[in-house]
Amino acid sequence: MDFRFGALLILLPVVLCLNTREYSEYLNGFNLHQAPPPVVFDDSVGLGRKFEGIGAISGGGATSKLLVNYEKKLRDEILDYLFKPNFGASLQIFKVEIGGDVQSTDGTEASHMHNSWDENYSRGYEWWLMQEAKKRNPNIKLYSLPWGFPGWIGQGKLSPYANVNVTADYIVRWINGAKKVYNLTIDYVGIWNERPYDKTYIKTLRSMLDARGFSKTLIIAADEAWEIATDIEKDPSLAATIHAIGCHYPGTKSSIDAQRTGKSLWASEDYSTYNNEVGGGCWARILNQNYVNGLITSTISWNLIGSYYPDLPFYSDGLMTAVQPWSGYYIVATPIWMTAHTTQFVPVGWRYLSHGNGVGKLPKGGSYVSLTNDAKDQLTIIIETMTHDHSKCIRPGLPAYDVSAQNITITLKGSFAPVSQLNVWYSKLGFNGSANQMFQKQKPLVLKNGQAKLTLGLDEIVTLTTLTTGNKGSHPTPPGPKPYPLPYSDNFEALQVAQEPLNLAPQVGSFEVVQSQNASHNHVCRQTVLHPPIKWCPLTLSTPIAVIGQYSWDNITVTVEFEIPSVNGTNGVFVAARVDQGGCNVFAAHGIFFFVFAKDGQFIVTNDLLRTKVLTQGYVLFNPGWHNISLTVSGNEAVGVFDGVEYFTLKVPDHPANGWAAIGTDSFGLADFDNLSIKSAESISKVQFLQDDSESLYFESEINP
Repeated sequence: MDFRFGALLILLPVVLCLNTREYSEYLNGFNLHQAPPPVVFDDSVGLGRKFEGIGAISGGGATSKLLVNYEKKLRDEILDYLFKPNFGASLQIFKVEIGGDVQSTDGTEASHMHNSWDENYSRGYEWWLMQEAKKRNPNIKLYSLPWGFPGWIGQGKLSPYANVNVTADYIVRWINGAKKVYNLTIDYVGIWNERPYDKTYIKTLRSMLDARGFSKTLIIAADEAWEIATDIEKDPSLAATIHAIGCHYPGTKSSIDAQRTGKSLWASEDYSTYNNEVGGGCWARILNQNYVNGLITSTISWNLIGSYYPDLPFYSDGLMTAVQPWSGYYIVATPIWMTAHTTQFVPVGWRYLSHGNGVGKLPKGGSYVSLTNDAKDQLTIIIETMTHDHSKCIRPGLPAYDVSAQNITITLKGSFAPVSQLNVWYSKLGFNGSANQMFQKQKPLVLKNGQAKLTLGLDEIVTLTTLTTGNKGSHPTPPGPKPYPLPYSDNFEALQVAQEPLNLAPQVGSFEVVQSQNASHNHVCRQTVLHPPIKWCPLTLSTPIAVIGQYSWDNITVTVEFEIPSVNGTNGVFVAARVDQGGCNVFAAHGIFFFVFAKDGQFIVTNDLLRTKVLTQGYVLFNPGWHNISLTVSGNEAVGVFDGVEYFTLKVPDHPANGWAAIGTDSFGLADFDNLSIKSAESISKVQFLQDDSESLYFESEINP
């Protein structure tokens, strides 16, 4: 970047949060043939609001699913880029989902209480992730929020507010589990992600937190829009319970009502954009303009890391991407370095300067913010010039605006007048074939009599700071990408009890490792949810399903052993291939599904999960105990085998032509699975053909399909 001290370009007036009348008056008194006034940074006129941190979310849901399965060395590298101070994103807040056994975008996260009589703090990976975040940054703030709840919470109703004491107890138990089991202090807790809030519940939650020793755990409400501000203004007792108003995807704006409450204003979920160059531009723009336009003092990205199967919803959202634990491949994406421009130079607790004196819009587009510490002896300025088409977020829509290359003069006043130079960190997003220039340290910017001139291009972000602590961390280049490995098998023996199988991605229901009562089966994978949960998705289906593998798979054989317990057992189980939907739309999944039912041994083969498109049906010999079910789909044919007996060969529809493998149950209820195997259907045919000729060829084919 070129920092020049030459003459300024002729610029339009600086307009810092002026209304239309004020803007007109400003224009009337300004000579357009003169250079614009300097951009001033002055604390003597007072300071703005307190900065409360930049963060990211693991959850909403199962967005860190594949990260757990990376080799430890590579996993540690990824976590360094996210959490390690003065290395990468250097996150200051880490928000996690309180698992509720519900589909909450890309999968389900296990509840610590599947049932009222059940309490287990070994489930899921959020505990581990919080520990890893704290290990790298002991000062990181932890924030928790439920997306949904187990069905028993509703007391027979599909609402978490049927009995607010039950729900508050459920949440406080999770917070207590974090402390007692993992020594993790939860700093913030929310209500119900993007769903209605209940004032009585919020007050009950606050009272129960206080009574159980968690008075320092602050409530963020209500994690949707700004509408709770009206109730806060009307109800002093409600206002006393809430630390900050949390809004999702505010578009850099906050409501007048929310500002009038005096509460901290948070973008408690934001960004939600592919982590390419445009995503980096989106993130850089809103990190500044959330405060410039909306007085928003904390911004939290959904999500932390895109670590879920490609072709699930919002693939590659996140600050970075890690979706191949089998190869070790991961991508350090542009939002990591956009984040660093703020987090590495602005500790939580610093204060923004006031609008017009350190916060505002640039003369030819773009924005700037500045922050200082309590002693006012340190200063950080962040400037962004993201153009409209290169900084669109997925939501909300972005109104039209223009940005041009420009020269500005910055002037430091008040406590900062004696500053003689500022350290410079620079990034430029690459478009139209140009390369990204990410988080580069430049020569210091020298100030004379408190002034310096600065040349700004397009799609740039610049940090000017008195701090000397910035650092662009790096690890060796990760391994290259590889296809999902076939053949694949899992007997679940390497996993701890209560651990979720590493590669199965539950979309409905919750699957975890349990100890089998059968001597021939040790660790098995159990679908554990007995009743439909209080859902988060607009639509849901009472059919637990976990997908696995690569979406491009077309010709495969899926085999698994299963047992349906006599107590609380499901009605039946299925295996599937070419499954084409996940996330909230999993109920609409198509593929080839082979269902077997315990009651009468009926089997049904369908082209959809809802079983509206039946391809064939019949009966198998079904007795209590363990069984083996296998489905081969190759070309336009499917073959089903149950306990070694072939029950059907049929033509299958052309759609879908590919998709994931899957296992699941016909209804909520227990089912145990073991010895899951997935192989290429072509290799199976070859094995069967060669088996009669040579046993050695059989094993060669098995090893090298």
